[in-house]
Amino acid sequence: MLRGRPRRGREAHAATGDDPGGGADPLDAAQERRVRAVLALGGVPQADLPDGVQQVRLRLLERAASGREAPRDVSAWAAVVASNLAMDWHRAKRRQERLGERLAALRQPVEHPSGEDSSVLSVAVAQGLDELPDAQRQVVVLRFYADLPVRSIAEQLGVPEGTVKSRLHTAVRALRARLHEDEVV
Repeated sequence: MLRGRPRRGREAHAATGDDPGGGADPLDAAQERRVRAVLALGGVPQADLPDGVQQVRLRLLERAASGREAPRDVSAWAAVVASNLAMDWHRAKRRQERLGERLAALRQPVEHPSGEDSSVLSVAVAQGLDELPDAQRQVVVLRFYADLPVRSIAEQLGVPEGTVKSRLHTAVRALRARLHEDEVV
């Protein structure tokens, strides 16, 4: 089921949901680290990372149990699923923040303190990522943080490579403008 493991008759495993590794964890340690990194970079807090990793495992197991063929590249597939979970978490967070903003507006405006010099760049990049549309943030995280090639991102998301490249270009341009606007670079 996983890359590097021999496959003994795809149909037999897909039909039974059996793991060729003899019931082993569907994610190896490297894949789990990549999933954690993608979730964290997608804005999921540390406390929620174990739940996110479990969700990726569950989706992999559900895929096998439903009779679908195992992903060709489990690591890339898991990174995309993690990215989608992070986007879902981010959307929910945004809904909560908007509600909080509305409640705060009923009181008095809050001033935001400036950050420390040592972390200005990382804060600016994180804020820039948060402001990107979901589709752009997803390809940036998958390309630059999960280190997936454009072709793999396109295959996993089911979009043309040109769409991935276009989203990357637009996102990088927006991040660059944000950093110049904030006078970080």
